[in-house]
Amino acid sequence: MRILVTGGTGQVGIELQALDWGEGTVLDAPGRDTLDLADAASIERVLSARSYDAVISSGAYTAVDKAESEVAEAWRVNALAPAVLAAGAARAGIPIVHLSTDYVFAGTKSGAYLEDDPVAPINVYGASKEGGEQAVRSANPRHAIVRTAWVVSPHGKNFVKTMLRVGADRDELTVVADQRGCPTFAADLAAAIRGVTQDLVRKPGAPTGTYHFVNAGEAAWSDFATAIFAGSARRGGPSARVRPITTAEYPTPARRPGNSRLSTAKIERDFGIRPRPWQEALDDALDVLLPGQ
Repeated sequence: MRILVTGGTGQVGIELQALDWGEGTVLDAPGRDTLDLADAASIERVLSARSYDAVISSGAYTAVDKAESEVAEAWRVNALAPAVLAAGAARAGIPIVHLSTDYVFAGTKSGAYLEDDPVAPINVYGASKEGGEQAVRSANPRHAIVRTAWVVSPHGKNFVKTMLRVGADRDELTVVADQRGCPTFAADLAAAIRGVTQDLVRKPGAPTGTYHFVNAGEAAWSDFATAIFAGSARRGGPSARVRPITTAEYPTPARRPGNSRLSTAKIERDFGIRPRPWQEALDDALDVLLPGQ
């Protein structure tokens, strides 16, 4: 089995390549010099260079605030690139697994979002990702769109690493308390994507459609920060007091959903994938980030 992976240097891409996919499976994760998601011709060249059994579309333009001023770039990477990938996969008769986001929702629902709840993105990033979803659905019937939220890991730039870095220099931090979501660890998300991809390749009748994967449980950003510092303190790492604030007290160029909670009941039912609590995953990430402390 040979699988094309986009976004190989991102948090999820790194974890996808770190997984054991079984004997005989090869993941191709070309660098940007070979596969430029902002260039449709580049994508076409990679797809035509060799035969694949599946495409995992995990690369994206993720600079949420910057997207407000780089609209065309965000749409090229988040909407046009998935369209080209999905169409190419369809021509080859292979499935595509596409990673999407909670930001396709407005964040006004009181409970966890279901896959078929109405989308209503409130920023450019969310709108461009919704465009990518629509492109994948229309171009390739053998698709799985996996929405996620609040992705963190020991790699790249993310909330956990930011808290540890800033907390090392400050006694107190202000963190937004009126945005709630489900912290998701890239390693767990990658494992879920592996399971979905393998089923789509090996089982012609495998389910297709839109799914949610996040770690079990929920938190406000301020709750998450408090848990990070508690875990860090137990390991002798940085710790700081967390002072909750409102979204209005921390303005950003892009609006954020107040509710980013996603239900995982569908992926549990169709693929048997049951997320573990985010607190357990956080412990694993801190063990990597704070070794020997």
